[in-house]
Amino acid sequence: MLAEAVVLAHFLFVVFVAGGALLVLRWPRLAWLHLPAVAWGAAVAIWQLPCPLTELEFAADPSRPERGFLARLLLPVLYPELANPGVLSPGVGVALGAAVLLVNAVLYAFLPRALRRRRRRAGLAAPAP
Repeated sequence: MLAEAVVLAHFLFVVFVAGGALLVLRWPRLAWLHLPAVAWGAAVAIWQLPCPLTELEFAADPSRPERGFLARLLLPVLYPELANPGVLSPGVGVALGAAVLLVNAVLYAFLPRALRRRRRRAGLAAPAP
């Protein structure tokens, strides 16, 4: 059960890294948590760094095959033709890391507009003196 909880936490972290900028558009202060998560997620994918959550998964359930979270759970869903069991090739890692950076850069580009819109609404909603 502990291993399942770690897998769920790992999955939620990956989702947060990939699409957390949508939450930042709603709650801008979340950027202080999201930007380091994006940097870490992209670095792990691009440079094939060891992921502490993957290591925790292996420690929680040693019977799991020795392969990373992305290769084991996400790649077969996202890219069945690329999901060689247990192997996340450097090219795929770079592509995934670059995609994470690109998607988040595009979403963060909308942040100034969202903040201006929010300030405008707050100004309009203020009671007249």
